Amino acid sequence: MEILFKSIRSIGFRRGPGRVLAGIGGSIAAKFGFNVWLVRLVILLSFLLPVLGVGAYLLVWVLTPWQDGRIPLERALEGRR
Repeated sequence: MEILFKSIRSIGFRRGPGRVLAGIGGSIAAKFGFNVWLVRLVILLSFLLPVLGVGAYLLVWVLTPWQDGRIPLERALEGRR
């Protein structure tokens, strides 16, 4: 699993310090140079899709590193050891 988390960190997504909820929209906007509010609007619209929108958001949330590189899923799995 360490290889997976290391590759996720190398992608360059990080939750921003100016996040509204989990920082996913801000990190996508920063990575690709989009307007942060437009990305947040698209994310909110994706929630209209019953499982796909919320499910995809939660998946990205558990895999997106914080500014210091910590990944929520990795920390949760470490706690189970």
